[in-house]
Amino acid sequence: MKKILVVILAIVMVFAFAACSSGGDEPEASGGDVVKVGFIYIGTTNDGGYTQAQHEGTMALEAAMEGQVECLIVEEVAEDKKAVTDAAVNLIDQGCSVIIGTSYGFQDALIEMATSGDYADISFLHFSGNELADNYGNYFGAMEEPRYLSGVIAGKMTTTNKLGYVAAHPYTEVNIGINAFTLGAQSVNPNVEVDVIYIGSWYDPANEKLAAERLLEQGCDVITQHADTTGPQIAAVDAGAWTIGYNLDNSSNPELASAYLTAPIWHHEVFLVPTIQSIIDGTWVPEAYYGTMADGYISLAPLTDNVSEEAKAEVDKVQDTIIKGEKKVFTGPIYDNSGTLKVAEGESLDHDGIWSIDYLVQGVKASNIN
Repeated sequence: MKKILVVILAIVMVFAFAACSSGGDEPEASGGDVVKVGFIYIGTTNDGGYTQAQHEGTMALEAAMEGQVECLIVEEVAEDKKAVTDAAVNLIDQGCSVIIGTSYGFQDALIEMATSGDYADISFLHFSGNELADNYGNYFGAMEEPRYLSGVIAGKMTTTNKLGYVAAHPYTEVNIGINAFTLGAQSVNPNVEVDVIYIGSWYDPANEKLAAERLLEQGCDVITQHADTTGPQIAAVDAGAWTIGYNLDNSSNPELASAYLTAPIWHHEVFLVPTIQSIIDGTWVPEAYYGTMADGYISLAPLTDNVSEEAKAEVDKVQDTIIKGEKKVFTGPIYDNSGTLKVAEGESLDHDGIWSIDYLVQGVKASNIN
């Protein structure tokens, strides 16, 4: 874990030094102008989760490329094509030559703009999704890796053998995380079951908390989430249960100190810094980037003192094998929750196989909040 953080800091420091030492002999950016990069957020920069993690990457980018890049942001943009288009156009009107959408529902609007011919001189980036164009790329990460590790912790920490999972939508990305978490928990505790409640939204603080409260009432004593805010974590604190966050390391939040264990988290600057540099240099080729723990783009946040020594030892052991590529999260035998064999013993899913998952694994029960 420490090695990953050292690598990330080194990347940021290298680019920061390069920006600060450019002096008068080299242009600060293409044409000598500061490049404006526009970010579109679904939530607020202090939501304690998804958008705050995105924003920390944005600020790290600006710090690393000081003098070359200025970041402009628009918060609380709905996943509505017109709202996203209006936000992007507004940023372009302010001089942004790079537009970055940070929520899955922004994809349709941005790919339409990128391929319209009206914005051929604008570079578009989108977090998640599957679209590519001459001036449009996307980026994401193998979050199933730290999700699996967080499941290992949950499986070791539970006493009721019931784990609660607040989920946004019954969509492939979300179900990958649920399955990885469950497999991790089952690897150390075959008796666990995972109860899932879908709330039908990526960002809904009230329903995120409500779903967690219902899971706690059902006997779940570890709560995790694929939703944007700290609502589920607060519910766990109130109930005296354990909680595993998502997106952002909340270990320093005093409200969560009694319950917080860890979280699968993003380090967006690991992708953003070299990518924006390549755009400035004119060498950028749009891609579907998929960062890993080995890259340092994703990680499991440092474990708090609430985590047992036994769980910490197990995570250290498994984490090392994942980073080295020796362990694949989705290795058979894997059965879905109807008992059908999905991955044969000894077989492992590759990237395409993982992103074809349309089922929940054995041990998972799911329902909707309404």
